Amino acid sequence: MTPRIDAHSFVTLHYRLSGNKGDVINTFQDKPATLTLGASELSPALESRLLGLEEGAHVTLDIAAGDAFGPKNPEMQQWVKRALLAKLGDPLEVYQVGDVVQFPTPNGEGQYAGTVMDISDSAIQFDFNHPLAGEAVVFEVKVLGVL
Repeated sequence: MTPRIDAHSFVTLHYRLSGNKGDVINTFQDKPATLTLGASELSPALESRLLGLEEGAHVTLDIAAGDAFGPKNPEMQQWVKRALLAKLGDPLEVYQVGDVVQFPTPNGEGQYAGTVMDISDSAIQFDFNHPLAGEAVVFEVKVLGVL
């Protein structure tokens, strides 16, 4: 009997997420991803589409705009003062529109990313939305192993 993915499976897979501007992540050319469903390693909308897939399955799923990562939230676009950026990272860093910058979480135990949207002398505007928020998403998956 071929193993199937359930709500708490440990899964090894290749996957590709793409939107309007192409691929955001693609593991097919590199090492596969290994994750535990239910551990918030993928969005709940993506995890739900994995449920029931058998080991060896290779599927491409079209997900409607906003369903995979929610709508784009304008409140997630914020200006960050250059003084704070210098404190958090390299004070000599040169930023350009489109750069993705990693920030430490308040507790220092993780990271989150923001994309540079605009630059002024005193601050930089970042978009902290997921890069695919509000977009239709193509989710391609090849399930390599299920435990």
